[in-house]
Amino acid sequence: MNEHVEKFIAYLVSERNLTPNTTSAYRTDLNQFLSFMATRKVSDMSRAENADIMAFMLYLREKQYSNATVARRTAAVKSFYAFLVTIRAVTVDPTNTIESPKVEREAPKSLSPNQVDELMELPQRVRSPERTRDRAMFEVLYCSGMRVSELVGLNIGDIDLSKKIIRCVGKGKKLRILPISESALTALEEYLDNAYSQLVMEKQSPERTLFVNHRGGRLTRQGFWLILKQYADELGVADLTPHMLRHSFAAHMITSGVDLRRVQALLGHASLSTTQIYSQMIKGAQPQ
Repeated sequence: MNEHVEKFIAYLVSERNLTPNTTSAYRTDLNQFLSFMATRKVSDMSRAENADIMAFMLYLREKQYSNATVARRTAAVKSFYAFLVTIRAVTVDPTNTIESPKVEREAPKSLSPNQVDELMELPQRVRSPERTRDRAMFEVLYCSGMRVSELVGLNIGDIDLSKKIIRCVGKGKKLRILPISESALTALEEYLDNAYSQLVMEKQSPERTLFVNHRGGRLTRQGFWLILKQYADELGVADLTPHMLRHSFAAHMITSGVDLRRVQALLGHASLSTTQIYSQMIKGAQPQ
């Protein structure tokens, strides 16, 4: 059955252009489903019944997974079976009458403008190549609203300092042209002129990674998170996450009067409704 999972993952990559992070989540969800089905002595997915799928959802709830996780894993199983029907690996879809749990979408958390200013100032308190890099990363992430996976995937050739733009390839391999603010431009120039050569490996790949770790290789999402966590402690915001900078960018843009569709384009949202949650967040935060 694992071969069908691999075929499904290949389909997600080639036909739906999903990112490695998303396909990895699908694989994790489906592997848990297959392991559960094995405990029910179901090794042939064509023999699975509606009751088996319901039992899997109940199992997830008994394990106290969040409603969002149960919904995501149920959706993964439903997508998997839809694929199996398409390739005629099964004739009956046991999930077709099952609805994924509805999830209340929480309003995204963001930093205040003052907190953003303080975060940008923190790396400058101690001079080092790493801290110069950190400031450049934070400035770029906040001024562009890009995802962390997009940030760490940047190469030097993706930025044009003279035109003050970043070429960013996001979900679905869609290209976005994002502006570079003056403060981000200054931080990038200082990083590239004074810190980059001290951090990068002697033998760099031709693509020339933009943000590197202490070993000179490409910084990972996990590496960025660990760096940000250190500054979160200094900032006094224990729950600071990389995505909060993206949320802050969107919230502050909308507050300053930028058109919602412009914000949607900058964030790379496929649907305007995804961007509208920031407007609702801002209205909810306003005093009555």
